[in-house]
Amino acid sequence: MIARVYCMCSSGSLWQAVTVNACCLLWKQPETYVSVHMCINTTICIFFSRGLSASNHRSREDSWFKSLFVRKVDPRKDAHSHLLTKNEESNLYKIQFHNVKPECLDAYNQLCEETLPSIHNDKYYPCELVGTWNTWYGEQDQAVHMWRYRGGYPALTEVMSKLRQNKEFMKYREERGKMLLSRRNQLLLEFSFWNEPIPRKGPNIYELRSYQLRPGTMIEWGNYWARAIGYRQHNSEAVGGFFSQIGNLYMVHHLWAYKDLEAREATRNAAWQHEGWDEVVYYTVPLIQHMDSRIMIPMKASPLQ
Repeated sequence: MIARVYCMCSSGSLWQAVTVNACCLLWKQPETYVSVHMCINTTICIFFSRGLSASNHRSREDSWFKSLFVRKVDPRKDAHSHLLTKNEESNLYKIQFHNVKPECLDAYNQLCEETLPSIHNDKYYPCELVGTWNTWYGEQDQAVHMWRYRGGYPALTEVMSKLRQNKEFMKYREERGKMLLSRRNQLLLEFSFWNEPIPRKGPNIYELRSYQLRPGTMIEWGNYWARAIGYRQHNSEAVGGFFSQIGNLYMVHHLWAYKDLEAREATRNAAWQHEGWDEVVYYTVPLIQHMDSRIMIPMKASPLQ
């Protein structure tokens, strides 16, 4: 809601009007009470009631008022990504989302199963296939692939350069293009407090929970989840946690594994029995702008089964 706010001291002087986004505010400061009730397109006044003289409290009052609208920035000497990852040489991940023509899904899966493992198993390419899935619940007729590049951006550049010289891969891309409606990808780093994804025996289902955070809240998210991940390790369900570097920014992906949907429900409900989990949820929900969940089934060639 947008409202024009006029602030009036007890002496009767009118302060400069400011525009704020608010619905209903109630503050309590030492010897100062402020109550603001706002409606859309409504002009209201804030009255200060003080027990001491205005001259003795003018500077404090002015400082307090400014704090309502000016956010202090904590100066940092390092990028947020360096604070959240394991080290400067952290693995780089690429996640791909392919929306497949419904009539081509079987052919697409077969093409991927014939091509992707050959790249994964070839030491000539400094990359690994972490997992490859079809979405079961969520966006339909969709494939999700995740790759790991050990060595970061130099490894990614090397792989892309070598693949452009690989005739079989280029033929795969050409055939794949005929089957797709759309595709997108993101480059990710892994959170330092999460597990590194390693191959798993199946059968499992996988949940990819994606969170679009509010800009500037990634460090806060990481601080809460560094503690929260301990509540979600009891059934070895935590696979990996990542945040975006290129693509949709301030995007977080959490990857979980469960035996089935019933096990998922039981595991998630059990987390609420741990003291502190409710607090994590309470403080992290306001950081989220948007979130979604995919339940995915591994393809035959996926190292995560």
